[in-house]
Amino acid sequence: RPSCRASSRRAANRVPRSRRPARRIIGVETEYGITCASTTGGAPPLDADHAARELFEPVVRLGRSSNVFTRGGARLYLDVGSHPEFATAECDELADLLAQDRAGELTMADLAEQATARLARRGVPGRIHLLKNNLDAEGSGFGCHENYLVHRRGDFWNDARTLVPHLVTRQILVGAGHILPGEGSVPARYVFSQRADQMEDAVSSATTRSRPLINTRDEPHADAELYRRMHVIVGDSNIAQGSTLLKVGAMDLLLDYLEEGGSLADLQLAIPMRAIRDTCHDLTGAVALELADGRTMTPVDLQTEHLARVSEHARNLDLTDLQRRVLDLWERGLEAVGSGRPQDVAEDLDWAAKHQLLTRYAERTGAGLDDPRLARLALAYHDVSPSEGLRPRLERAGLLRRLVDDDACRAAVSTPPATTRAHLRGTAIGRAQDLRRDLSADWVNLRLDDGRTRPVALRDPFSAVDERVDALMEAMDASDETLATDLPAGV
Repeated sequence: RPSCRASSRRAANRVPRSRRPARRIIGVETEYGITCASTTGGAPPLDADHAARELFEPVVRLGRSSNVFTRGGARLYLDVGSHPEFATAECDELADLLAQDRAGELTMADLAEQATARLARRGVPGRIHLLKNNLDAEGSGFGCHENYLVHRRGDFWNDARTLVPHLVTRQILVGAGHILPGEGSVPARYVFSQRADQMEDAVSSATTRSRPLINTRDEPHADAELYRRMHVIVGDSNIAQGSTLLKVGAMDLLLDYLEEGGSLADLQLAIPMRAIRDTCHDLTGAVALELADGRTMTPVDLQTEHLARVSEHARNLDLTDLQRRVLDLWERGLEAVGSGRPQDVAEDLDWAAKHQLLTRYAERTGAGLDDPRLARLALAYHDVSPSEGLRPRLERAGLLRRLVDDDACRAAVSTPPATTRAHLRGTAIGRAQDLRRDLSADWVNLRLDDGRTRPVALRDPFSAVDERVDALMEAMDASDETLATDLPAGV
């Protein structure tokens, strides 16, 4: 029989069994800017409202609405302010999320090309442009929202507030970059984020009236007794897949850390809205931010501390390749900001890629940041059109890194993630479209509009199998056969 001392020694040397981070549903909603530029150099032939209606003409024709769900399980709709919006299907793998996000760009680009072709056939000298950015020409903001499913717990509000310092300072890594116009004696300057100056509150149930970093409206799109949705609305719209990966991957790991008992309470900021602007405007990442306890820390220091705690937590996690890439890019991004070398992460992070693009153009032409040519170049970075946008050319030249290839992204337009509720929704929608059946769908519900088949409520977003959906599709097939027997021969 072993001694107590020997047993204690073995227990101390035992390595904890590794586990996968908690499976989590993640989605991204992106509002796009839209404009119709003249092809003859004159005034725009359509304003944003009419351009958006033209864009959605085939969507309305197919679904009899400007708010539809797609075969890929995503939501495509026209939001307030004439902003086309694409909300990805529910994803529980980072690779699926990256593919779905790019599928949104491809969907918007296809709609824009179709709309431009229709205008040309009618003799209208205009080209529709869709911009994956966050500011229009008048400086009005629009968003890119992230959604993370979390277990319903009594300390949800505490978790939301404790994430504020991360959301305030993560822009030094995942901001999209922005030329801030000059004002008075202050010249134009390059800053980290388009979104930071638009935010007005830290945590709130409001959205447009007072834009918070985290919106706490209790709308989980799942079993409300089990889940809540962490709805983050502070993020920039990203073009580089590395930025999207780091943005959502870091939040996923931070949530896992908090759910397993980790704490960020000692890192709270005294005045978050002042801190988010100070962080945005200082490319060195070294501005002093006041903490609630009276200390000061820089954005780089705050992010370094967040990374250190997540990395320690991750030592006992069985991470995927992309999750390991998140930690690596997090570290490399901080080193690049701290050393003043954005070129070290220009292949992965938007703010650095755009900074390099604009800097090289300015050096070659002698243009200043207030030159309209640089503004046009910055817009082209966000244009999702394959003929007008810069992303495809930058990726082909090796100046932006692809993490999920084009074939997978194109497939995601019409193929939903295989491991979540989106599989059920997308498959049912595809079958209904093929059979020309009227199927009503939202995030939770499916209803075949035949007056006979019972609607289906899918309250488990993790489930990709459901006998009720199988029965629903069998009802579609049966209706198709009935219809076929009622038609005259040859029809």
